[in-house]
Amino acid sequence: MSPVSIHIHCPNCDYTEEYTQPRISCPACGETNLDAQYKTENGKLPWPEALANRPRSMWRYKELLPLRDPSHIVSMGEGATPLIHCENLGAMLGLKHLYVKDERQGPTGSFKDRQASLAISALKELGVNEMVVASTGNVAIAYSAYAARSGVKLWVFTISSVPVEKMREVTLYGTELVKVTGTYDQAKVVADRFAHSKGLFLDRGVKSIAAKESMKTLAFEIAEQLGEIYGPTKPDVPWRTPHWYIQAVSGGLGPVGVLKGFRELEQFGLSEGVPKVAGIQSSGCDPMVRAFHNNLEDAPPILQPKTRIATVATGSPGLAYKLLRHEMLEHGGTFESVSDDDAYRALKTVAQLEGISVEPATALAFAGLFKMARARMFDPDEIVVVNCSGHTFPVEKHILGSDIGQEMDVSSAAQAEIPTEGLLSALEEVDTRVGQVVVIEDDEGASTLMARILQAHGVQHVHQAFDGQSGIDLVNQVHPDLIILDLMMPNIDGFGVLDRLKADETLRNVPVVVVTAKDLTNDERSRLSGQVQSLLSKGSFIDDTILQDLLNEKLR
Repeated sequence: MSPVSIHIHCPNCDYTEEYTQPRISCPACGETNLDAQYKTENGKLPWPEALANRPRSMWRYKELLPLRDPSHIVSMGEGATPLIHCENLGAMLGLKHLYVKDERQGPTGSFKDRQASLAISALKELGVNEMVVASTGNVAIAYSAYAARSGVKLWVFTISSVPVEKMREVTLYGTELVKVTGTYDQAKVVADRFAHSKGLFLDRGVKSIAAKESMKTLAFEIAEQLGEIYGPTKPDVPWRTPHWYIQAVSGGLGPVGVLKGFRELEQFGLSEGVPKVAGIQSSGCDPMVRAFHNNLEDAPPILQPKTRIATVATGSPGLAYKLLRHEMLEHGGTFESVSDDDAYRALKTVAQLEGISVEPATALAFAGLFKMARARMFDPDEIVVVNCSGHTFPVEKHILGSDIGQEMDVSSAAQAEIPTEGLLSALEEVDTRVGQVVVIEDDEGASTLMARILQAHGVQHVHQAFDGQSGIDLVNQVHPDLIILDLMMPNIDGFGVLDRLKADETLRNVPVVVVTAKDLTNDERSRLSGQVQSLLSKGSFIDDTILQDLLNEKLR
């Protein structure tokens, strides 16, 4: 197998030279956006065979990373994060193949560990021992950890609105932290001037070869993992490309690198095609979204971002937008915006349904996923991967408030034996605000999931029936405050159940919410009109707002 040669390439003028050190600009035309290119004499890589005996980290893909000497690698086990199948969310969204790439499991809890590892390793190879970076959170933390490990002195410029918990972690590593009162774009300008005045190396984000190349490893892992899950695309194409890759974007570096990774996998015959990308932004700072939907080649800056999620408050995306827009127009994809409140609701929903706790920036991606699913932008059989990065811990108090849990004062009985039955009885009586709900659904998995969702939102008693007749019997027995009814069931279908309920004077006023996957005819809709409170489509996500409306039916 021939060794891999690495070259720097300028996409503007096609200038190419052997890669020996990072360049800030093209020596021929001055272009600042440069790429690394990889070639072998026979056009093939020793993958996947060579990978079988390598440790699981992003460095197992060393042939396609711009580092000459492996002895300079600064690593803490970054990469090799799991690809988790989200069955519960998938069921509610109508997506059979929904996955999260769980980057929370990196050394500092975000996918920026990949960037820090390669960037710091490249600096170590060049003998650079001091650098400057502008960041709103995760980059600062990751670079601080890896800089400390390698002995590189790091200066971080950030904004005062970044959660204090994140900044405390940065300073813990010994980083010099400079907080700028202003926007993130202003902080980047200050960092640039400082680096220039001191003659220090400045990390250039999406224009940095090392930064882009590190993000490719996400694509490599996703394709390899999907190949293991679903098998080869073809006998000679071992890995798989997802149909969609979804990520919250600020500067846009992640998706730019991921798409480059999938193109290289196709170049070397390891997978086919590139995914459609969905870049999700906060509606309080969404320059890419506005530019894309107005068919603009450049994204006009948003000078005063109005989002509480400071880590995505980049008002001037610059080059990344142009690169991603080009990819979306060629291969499909979109930019979408969601509100901060949408993100916080999505954060809680993902935690309660999948046990995955994420930071608000990642919650934007999930909120965007929900929005796109409601708009039926996905085919049910498509493979959808969401980049999942960062934990909720720094912002939990803002999400949950200060009143967490319920208190029970037993101090007066501290010296006496506490009767077990009496304590259990007290616990059972803690919350009786939400009454009885009956779910009539023949798909046991869907019914159980609906019960879990209701219970997660405060319903204490959810009863399940798996056919029409059992549902009628259960309703007669329980006399619930609310009925959730599927239409397509064997024997007595949902329409028949409704007829029985409305014929019974004691049950006719119980609110009924119909949830169905059936495309209703006009006659069927007329038949339901006036008989049910709500009609929901399976595959459209039931978010907090809809659930609250649903639960409020018993008060009407």
